[in-house]
Amino acid sequence: MKKAKNAILIAAGLLLAALGFWQIKATGGGTVIPFLCLGIGCGMFGHGLGDVLAKAALRKDPALARQIEIVQNDERNLYIGSLAKAKGFDVMTYALAALMVAFALMKVSFQVLLPLVAVYLFIHFYAVYVRIRLEKQY
Repeated sequence: MKKAKNAILIAAGLLLAALGFWQIKATGGGTVIPFLCLGIGCGMFGHGLGDVLAKAALRKDPALARQIEIVQNDERNLYIGSLAKAKGFDVMTYALAALMVAFALMKVSFQVLLPLVAVYLFIHFYAVYVRIRLEKQY
């Protein structure tokens, strides 16, 4: 299953990148879509190929594969990762709020400000939803 997923990612990435490159050459890059295709295609290709190469390298050294699995599932590392995400969320909250206030004071149009506010609210509503769900679970 994982092999098929990686093969699909590699093939779709190459196809999307080639399509984006062809669109850039054909249209001169006048719109954003060819660059989006190129960027997403390169990302998909890199992710799929990275997984394939990592699996191949770990197949040769089972002891290293076991050690990496232990490190990834270590409770201390999971706790540190969760704490880092929480701190990042706190910083993002204040940074986005300051950015919205700055945009409002600069009298930026609502077409720019409203999507920013919508994303900010979505993030915080999702955080509340996850917290409620986790409180019920634990």
